[in-house]
Amino acid sequence: MPRQARTKSQTGIYHIMLRGINKQDIFQEDKDRLKFLNTLERYKQVSRYQLYGYCLMTNHIHLLLKEDVEPVSDAVKRISSCYVYWYNQKYNRTGHLFQERFKSEAVNDESYLLTVLRYIHQNPLKAGLCKELSEYKWSSYNDYLRKPELTDTAFIRRIFSESAEQAIKAYREFMKEEQDDKFLEESEKKKLPDEMIEKIIAQFGLKTSKELMLLEKSKQTEILKKIKMLEGVTTGQLSRITGISRYYINQL
Repeated sequence: MPRQARTKSQTGIYHIMLRGINKQDIFQEDKDRLKFLNTLERYKQVSRYQLYGYCLMTNHIHLLLKEDVEPVSDAVKRISSCYVYWYNQKYNRTGHLFQERFKSEAVNDESYLLTVLRYIHQNPLKAGLCKELSEYKWSSYNDYLRKPELTDTAFIRRIFSESAEQAIKAYREFMKEEQDDKFLEESEKKKLPDEMIEKIIAQFGLKTSKELMLLEKSKQTEILKKIKMLEGVTTGQLSRITGISRYYINQL
């Protein structure tokens, strides 16, 4: 069956996701993350793309790129091939590291561009890797608050304001806003309906999902862990249904 052609962006901007094959880790230590960032910087000089945002997670990567002298698919192939070659040599392995075909979505207007950037920056927060966006070292969030080292921030800053001070203030506030938009990896998941999760919780002898908050901590943790492991249950959904914080659930 032939592959479906990628949707062409009218602006040349794409949200890219690279995921480890079989969802395996693609970074073993911080030196690996630094190598990937160096690779991004190296191929900016070759492919001439603009990098509006990034986030390096344990088993996947988000990039927000604008293509220039070559198609974004060629640029991403350069980046991924270079990193995989280095990674395989370092860890004495062979074969693929990333899923064979990276995922992408076209970003066709400024409103969606900002929403995607916020989603990318909020990934570590939603995964329980930090309490504040600024704490996470491996995203472009902080580049928008200072002189950027890698990220091309000028275009998006000007969307917020022509004043540098006002742009940073508006950017901070926008990045804090919660959002339920579905993006690349969420579109892969089949989420269980709330009613099904309510029924699962009831199987533990609770009349309502909110009663879970009142249980002794060890029992509460035991139940949450079991529910969290079920396919189709998301942390945000479980937090909303039970009233227990997303951060707490992520730590389990």
